[in-house]
Amino acid sequence: MRAIDKNIIIRYLTGNDPDQAMKARVVVEAGQVFVSTTVLLECEWVLRSVYNFSRQEVIAALQVFLGLPGVTTDNVAILVRAFGFADRGMDFTDALHLSAASECEAMLTFDRRFVKQATDAPIAVVEP
Repeated sequence: MRAIDKNIIIRYLTGNDPDQAMKARVVVEAGQVFVSTTVLLECEWVLRSVYNFSRQEVIAALQVFLGLPGVTTDNVAILVRAFGFADRGMDFTDALHLSAASECEAMLTFDRRFVKQATDAPIAVVEP
């Protein structure tokens, strides 16, 4: 198995550099590739900030990518929960943090937007 970085995924999804996009397709289609949660976090930021993908487009693209044959990741349950939170409007980074903390009694933050977006979260998201 080979681990891949965000650049491989970004080229695969956007095709913005034809030569690199072709190489990325060869790598991904060969299978046996691993994508870490941190790489997915970087991909979300790049797709949203650089390529102007909407939140929904980012979520859909990453879910489709992770569903490709031969693509594996860590923390599947955490990612599924995070995609669900993000799909309902939460920032993906906050969704990932909240999902990873699901066994805790509360998530403490000064981010009032996060608090508002997490009203239906399985744990309380509150200011200290």
